[in-house]
Amino acid sequence: MIKDYFSLAFGNLRHRGLRSWLTILGIFIGIAAVVALITLGQGLKTAITGQFGALSVDKLTIQNKQTGFAPPGSAVVEKLNENDLGVIRSVSGIKQIITRLIRVTNVEYNEISKFAYVADLPSDNDGEQLVYESFEAKIKEGRLLRYNDRGKLLLGSNYAKEGVFDREIRVGSDIKINGRGFEVVGILQPTSTFTINGAILIPNKDLKEILDIRDEFDLIVAQVQDKERIEEVADELERKLRKDRDEDLGEESFSVETPIQSLESVNTVLDIVNIVVIGIAAISLFVGGIGIANTMYTGVLERTKEIGIMKAIGAENRDILAVFVIEAGLLGLAGGIIGALIGLGGAIGASSIANQAIGTNLLAVSISYPLIIGAIAFSFFIGIVSGILPAIQASKLNVVDALRK
Repeated sequence: MIKDYFSLAFGNLRHRGLRSWLTILGIFIGIAAVVALITLGQGLKTAITGQFGALSVDKLTIQNKQTGFAPPGSAVVEKLNENDLGVIRSVSGIKQIITRLIRVTNVEYNEISKFAYVADLPSDNDGEQLVYESFEAKIKEGRLLRYNDRGKLLLGSNYAKEGVFDREIRVGSDIKINGRGFEVVGILQPTSTFTINGAILIPNKDLKEILDIRDEFDLIVAQVQDKERIEEVADELERKLRKDRDEDLGEESFSVETPIQSLESVNTVLDIVNIVVIGIAAISLFVGGIGIANTMYTGVLERTKEIGIMKAIGAENRDILAVFVIEAGLLGLAGGIIGALIGLGGAIGASSIANQAIGTNLLAVSISYPLIIGAIAFSFFIGIVSGILPAIQASKLNVVDALRK
């Protein structure tokens, strides 16, 4: 009997070919949007999480509050100073401290000038090792920059592209930073961390000289002795800095961040974005459900006589109800399958274009079978719910009245 219901419902949908396709249009647009946006959202979340993967779990980042969106410490009005460094050194549980400078400078190559972020390499061996270990530096060409180098620089992989300065940069090339020439000693391998791929690293003393920097720092990185106590050390550090600056809790002019806190903040933002995306796509699904209901109501009116004949030859109300509900469910199911395939294809295509544009596989998407199955099941459910009222109306038609139509 169930097989007959499905056979009859499928035949009716095929008979109304163009109308059936137009009906499921709203459903598969909504499902495609849900699948594509959530898949891309998960890929973006994985990519951004990867940016924090370079941060070791035993390091604290201290900086003054920023005034805009920029690399850490580079958009603050008042820089960290020697006094702040002394306060940090007084905190027990800290193993090593390095200061960092990150500045916007003029970069010139092949007679083309651009503004870019340039960071310093600490002027001691321990600081050098800590920086390279933090992002697992791997060299593609040449060698790593050394703390005692002068007039040398290390480039992220992005600068090895010909399109950046209309000419390929190689080891030995001369690049001007704020008018002073620097020799390229190495180019890093591409990583999943886009800030590293776009980095220019020069010795600390050179950066201070060309920018006339005195006793100030953009950020300070503190490595703790015991990573299990990192939260405790961070709290103690915040307390001492507040006391030194005479600031109240919650009104700090600085921030002390652990990698875990940074990652949680980003994940919260991405979760909110995903919720908004699902809400927007749900509007399309709602419209698609209305379309199915409208088509089913129209079908009841057009097939009134057919319903009467079915009842006259023995069909019961439940049989009519089942056929119409199955028809509506099949509309939703077809829309869900098509939408899931289109959405998945769109997400893969978008990620491929984005990766080609930035020259790395940073935005990688993967097939989430629970998402695909859930989206298709939900569209089937939407179809059934949208068809229940028209199906009830059809099942309650009086045989005599239906045959008179």
